[in-house]
Amino acid sequence: QVHLVESGGGLVQAGGSLRLSCAASEPTFSSYVMAWFRQAPGKERDFVALIRWSGGSTYYADSVKGRFTLSRDNAKNTVHLQMNNLKPEDTAVYYCAAGPTSGRLLLPEYDYWGQGTQVTVSS
Repeated sequence: QVHLVESGGGLVQAGGSLRLSCAASEPTFSSYVMAWFRQAPGKERDFVALIRWSGGSTYYADSVKGRFTLSRDNAKNTVHLQMNNLKPEDTAVYYCAAGPTSGRLLLPEYDYWGQGTQVTVSS
């Protein structure tokens, strides 16, 4: 059982930056993917970004491409989501997830989830 703990959410003005972190309780399998999803009130949980633990390749939703950067720290079993030029529409609860690469990676069907962290962007 892998436990994921997010941190780094908060309130920021439009155009500002935040850095979210997700720490795994144990080393994730090399065949795993770490991803971020977000869910605004009354909306579905949407894909934001993912990183393959082996190799470090990344993929982003069009809505965040060029503004968000996902990286990993193998030694600390942690991934970081750097969010720049934030917009009010980025306001949501952000969830970290982990799962095998064989899954449907753009859907919220991952094996493990964190508790979520609130990001609020004021206009």
